[in-house]
Amino acid sequence: MSALPPIASPLARLESVRVGTQNGPKIAAVREALSAYAPAARVDGVSVESGVAEQPVGYPEIVRGAKNRARAAFRSGACDLAIGIEDGLVELELADGHGPAVLNVGCAAVFDGERDSLGFSSGFAYPPAVSGPALRERAPIGDLFDALWNRSRAGAVVAGEAPGSTASSLGVGNIGKLTLGVLPRSEYGRHAVVCALVRFLHPDLYFDEPGVAEPMASEETHP
Repeated sequence: MSALPPIASPLARLESVRVGTQNGPKIAAVREALSAYAPAARVDGVSVESGVAEQPVGYPEIVRGAKNRARAAFRSGACDLAIGIEDGLVELELADGHGPAVLNVGCAAVFDGERDSLGFSSGFAYPPAVSGPALRERAPIGDLFDALWNRSRAGAVVAGEAPGSTASSLGVGNIGKLTLGVLPRSEYGRHAVVCALVRFLHPDLYFDEPGVAEPMASEETHP
């Protein structure tokens, strides 16, 4: 995606942004999302705990992981804004009676020490051979997918993926491989971050409402 020209916004004065991960594509997603609003902001990834299962399932757990990451990143050092990104699986019951659909969705949480906001990426389906075990056993779907892809698509060439790469999380991502490079992981995450920034782009429409500007209660964490 070509970079958008800078847009005048309340985020233009951001100097430092921390991201609750050291995953390259997720950090790139934040940099790309902020490039139009705060092009001079420094974006750094920090290693933090999500406080949820390694394989989150359901919207509440996915959201909790993203918010925990954002808060932990904010506490890790001086910054103007912190962002957490968490992916997980959700089951949607289908009206046609053919069983639930299992989709991967990503959540981005933005936190400035007092206010926060959420945004989501689009959803996509993993092959049943990996989504089934991930749901039943809470096995990390990234590991399951890498094993399946390396076994069934050995030698496949995907646009944007480094030759010989075996770990999806470090390149175009699982969604990048499944879309044959059309939607890389960083772009998939960028959508969630941009959606999460909406409240901060229009603070008068969101945070000035009675009861909205109070800090969110701390989230319960789990080992």
